[in-house]
Amino acid sequence: MHFATSVLVRATPREVFDYLDDPERIGAHMSGGSLMMAGGSMHYHLDAEAGRRVGSVIRVEGRMLGLALRVTEVITERVPPVRKIWKTTGPQRMIVIDTYRLGFETLQVEAGTELRVFIDYTLPERLPGRLLGRALAPLYARWCASRIAVGTRAHFAQGPGRSRIA
Repeated sequence: MHFATSVLVRATPREVFDYLDDPERIGAHMSGGSLMMAGGSMHYHLDAEAGRRVGSVIRVEGRMLGLALRVTEVITERVPPVRKIWKTTGPQRMIVIDTYRLGFETLQVEAGTELRVFIDYTLPERLPGRLLGRALAPLYARWCASRIAVGTRAHFAQGPGRSRIA
Protein backbone atom coordinates (compact mmCIF):
# COMPACT_ATOMS: atom_id res chain seq x y z
CA MET A 1 0.00 0.00 0.00
CA HIS A 2 1.16 3.55 -0.66
CA PHE A 3 0.46 7.13 0.41
CA ALA A 4 2.23 10.36 -0.61
CA THR A 5 1.65 14.02 0.05
CA SER A 6 3.33 17.23 -1.14
CA VAL A 7 3.59 20.72 0.32
CA LEU A 8 5.31 23.94 -0.66
CA VAL A 9 7.97 24.97 1.85
CA ARG A 10 9.41 28.48 1.84
CA ALA A 11 13.03 27.38 2.16
CA THR A 12 15.74 25.98 -0.07
CA PRO A 13 15.96 22.23 -0.72
CA ARG A 14 19.19 22.18 1.34
CA GLU A 15 17.46 23.79 4.33
CA VAL A 16 14.52 21.39 4.08
CA PHE A 17 16.79 18.36 3.71
CA ASP A 18 18.98 19.41 6.64
CA TYR A 19 15.90 19.91 8.82
CA LEU A 20 14.45 16.50 7.93
CA ASP A 21 17.78 14.69 8.09
CA ASP A 22 17.24 14.41 11.87
CA PRO A 23 15.18 11.23 12.59
CA GLU A 24 13.81 12.73 15.80
CA ARG A 25 12.31 15.62 13.81
CA ILE A 26 10.79 13.15 11.35
CA GLY A 27 9.15 11.29 14.24
CA ALA A 28 8.20 14.29 16.37
CA HIS A 29 4.51 13.64 15.67
CA MET A 30 4.82 10.32 17.55
CA SER A 31 6.65 11.66 20.61
CA GLY A 32 3.66 13.33 22.24
CA GLY A 33 0.32 12.06 23.42
CA SER A 34 -1.74 12.57 20.26
CA LEU A 35 -5.09 11.00 19.46
CA MET A 36 -3.49 8.94 16.66
CA MET A 37 -1.00 7.53 19.17
CA ALA A 38 -3.87 6.76 21.59
CA GLY A 39 -2.01 8.69 24.30
CA GLY A 40 1.19 6.70 23.74
CA SER A 41 4.55 7.94 22.58
CA MET A 42 7.69 6.72 20.85
CA HIS A 43 11.34 7.44 21.71
CA TYR A 44 14.32 7.34 19.34
CA HIS A 45 17.66 5.60 19.89
CA LEU A 46 20.18 6.58 17.23
CA ASP A 47 23.44 4.87 16.30
CA ALA A 48 26.78 6.69 16.03
CA GLU A 49 25.80 7.96 12.55
CA ALA A 50 22.59 9.50 13.98
CA GLY A 51 20.56 8.35 10.98
CA ARG A 52 22.63 10.47 8.63
CA ARG A 53 24.40 7.80 6.57
CA VAL A 54 23.27 4.91 4.38
CA GLY A 55 23.26 1.84 6.62
CA SER A 56 22.65 3.85 9.79
CA VAL A 57 20.27 2.08 12.20
CA ILE A 58 17.49 3.79 14.15
CA ARG A 59 15.57 2.08 16.93
CA VAL A 60 12.19 3.43 17.97
CA GLU A 61 10.44 2.17 21.11
CA GLY A 62 7.35 3.17 23.00
CA ARG A 63 3.84 2.28 24.05
CA MET A 64 0.39 2.59 22.50
CA LEU A 65 -2.86 1.27 23.96
CA GLY A 66 -0.81 -0.30 26.73
CA LEU A 67 1.21 -2.37 24.26
CA ALA A 68 4.98 -2.18 23.89
CA LEU A 69 6.02 -1.13 20.38
CA ARG A 70 9.42 -1.59 18.76
CA VAL A 71 10.65 -0.60 15.31
CA THR A 72 14.11 -0.89 13.78
CA GLU A 73 14.82 1.20 10.69
CA VAL A 74 17.82 1.41 8.39
CA ILE A 75 18.71 4.29 6.05
CA THR A 76 18.71 2.87 2.51
CA GLU A 77 19.20 6.01 0.42
CA ARG A 78 20.51 9.47 1.26
CA VAL A 79 21.18 11.96 -1.54
CA PRO A 80 21.44 15.47 -0.03
CA PRO A 81 19.57 17.71 -0.69
CA VAL A 82 17.27 15.66 -2.94
CA ARG A 83 16.08 12.46 -1.26
CA LYS A 84 16.26 10.29 1.85
CA ILE A 85 14.65 6.86 2.27
CA TRP A 86 14.62 4.39 5.14
CA LYS A 87 12.81 1.14 5.83
CA THR A 88 12.05 -1.25 8.63
CA THR A 89 14.42 -4.14 9.11
CA GLY A 90 14.16 -7.30 11.15
CA PRO A 91 11.20 -8.22 13.33
CA GLN A 92 8.91 -5.32 14.22
CA ARG A 93 6.37 -4.87 16.97
CA MET A 94 3.70 -2.53 15.60
CA ILE A 95 -0.08 -2.66 15.68
CA VAL A 96 -1.64 -1.61 12.33
CA ILE A 97 1.36 -1.65 9.96
CA ASP A 98 3.84 -4.51 9.59
CA THR A 99 6.74 -3.15 7.50
CA TYR A 100 7.25 0.16 5.75
CA ARG A 101 9.50 2.19 3.51
CA LEU A 102 9.34 5.91 4.29
CA GLY A 103 11.06 8.84 2.69
CA PHE A 104 11.02 12.36 1.35
CA GLU A 105 12.10 14.19 -1.79
CA THR A 106 12.76 17.86 -2.40
CA LEU A 107 12.40 19.79 -5.62
CA GLN A 108 13.47 23.41 -6.12
CA VAL A 109 10.57 25.54 -7.34
CA GLU A 110 10.28 29.28 -7.79
CA ALA A 111 8.55 29.85 -4.43
CA GLY A 112 10.88 27.56 -2.45
CA THR A 113 10.83 23.77 -2.24
CA GLU A 114 8.21 21.23 -3.11
CA LEU A 115 8.48 18.60 -0.38
CA ARG A 116 7.05 15.16 -1.12
CA VAL A 117 6.74 12.69 1.76
CA PHE A 118 5.74 9.09 1.04
CA ILE A 119 5.20 5.77 2.77
CA ASP A 120 4.89 2.27 1.29
CA TYR A 121 3.67 -0.27 3.81
CA THR A 122 2.36 -3.77 4.38
CA LEU A 123 -0.36 -4.94 6.74
CA PRO A 124 0.25 -7.36 9.60
CA GLU A 125 -0.12 -11.03 8.66
CA ARG A 126 -1.87 -12.22 11.81
CA LEU A 127 -5.12 -11.34 13.54
CA PRO A 128 -6.08 -8.98 15.14
CA GLY A 129 -3.42 -6.78 13.52
CA ARG A 130 -4.63 -7.72 10.04
CA LEU A 131 -8.18 -6.55 10.79
CA LEU A 132 -7.00 -3.40 12.58
CA GLY A 133 -4.57 -2.73 9.73
CA ARG A 134 -7.25 -2.91 7.06
CA ALA A 135 -9.30 -0.33 8.94
CA LEU A 136 -6.61 1.92 10.38
CA ALA A 137 -3.37 1.61 8.38
CA PRO A 138 -4.45 3.95 5.54
CA LEU A 139 -5.51 6.57 8.11
CA TYR A 140 -2.28 6.16 10.08
CA ALA A 141 -0.08 6.32 6.94
CA ARG A 142 -1.85 9.50 5.80
CA TRP A 143 -1.48 11.04 9.27
CA CYS A 144 2.21 10.16 9.53
CA ALA A 145 3.27 11.46 6.10
CA SER A 146 1.07 14.55 6.41
CA ARG A 147 2.42 15.43 9.87
CA ILE A 148 5.98 15.30 8.53
CA ALA A 149 5.12 17.49 5.52
CA VAL A 150 2.90 20.01 7.31
CA GLY A 151 5.24 20.18 10.30
CA THR A 152 8.16 21.02 8.03
CA ARG A 153 6.17 23.71 6.23
CA ALA A 154 5.12 25.20 9.60
CA HIS A 155 8.72 25.18 10.87
CA PHE A 156 9.90 27.32 7.96
CA ALA A 157 6.83 29.58 8.06
CA GLN A 158 7.69 30.77 11.57
CA GLY A 159 9.13 34.17 12.32
CA PRO A 160 12.66 35.59 12.75
CA GLY A 161 15.57 33.26 13.17
CA ARG A 162 14.35 30.86 10.50
CA SER A 163 15.91 30.78 7.07
CA ARG A 164 13.18 31.58 4.58
CA ILE A 165 12.82 32.53 0.97
CA ALA A 166 11.25 35.97 0.79
